[in-house]
Amino acid sequence: MLLSRIMPANKIQELYRELRKKHGAPAGQWQLWCKRNKTKQEREEVIIGAILTQNTNWRNVSKAIANLKKARACSLSKIRRLGQYSRERTKLQEMIRPSGFYRVKAQYLVNIADYFFEINGVSSAKKLKLAKIRKQLLALKGVGRETADSILNYALGKPIFIIDAYTKRLVKRLKLARKLDYEHLQHLFEDKIRRDHRLYQDFHALIVIDAKN
Repeated sequence: MLLSRIMPANKIQELYRELRKKHGAPAGQWQLWCKRNKTKQEREEVIIGAILTQNTNWRNVSKAIANLKKARACSLSKIRRLGQYSRERTKLQEMIRPSGFYRVKAQYLVNIADYFFEINGVSSAKKLKLAKIRKQLLALKGVGRETADSILNYALGKPIFIIDAYTKRLVKRLKLARKLDYEHLQHLFEDKIRRDHRLYQDFHALIVIDAKN
């Protein structure tokens, strides 16, 4: 079992070291999500993936993204255009059908595409302060804390740690915290490791990889 021995004072830091030793650099889906210098297109693909991955597995998401790419629609501008007319929106729904809840997710994608259009795209979003853009994202229907923080970290390079069910499960098993609420665990991780979005990306990805394995 991972970390079966007694852990040192900084348990969070040691957890990262052991996960990295066990799994190496994040692979698979995470090669894109943890890529250091993403293009605009890659950042938008991550944003789209963050919406599609809600309540499903990555295999289904990858099928939906493949459909979008085949139709040359894996971009926020194209999704925004598809959302403007009912016939086109139906096409969007069919493309993302493999991800499940496709009608609802199509609307969520249009919502977030509209948002980034209004703030002049991902390049402008990267310049906004973390607290401001997080508040704006959370105001969008279909964007909860985990989705917002995934977009902020993986797509926009903001130093914020993502808390998901896998993280809560691992924290509970290793008895790293008494409370498992989102903000408490987020502060716990951010307080114990270097404030670096790249480190946060790798750490979160490795937690998911370890849990799935």
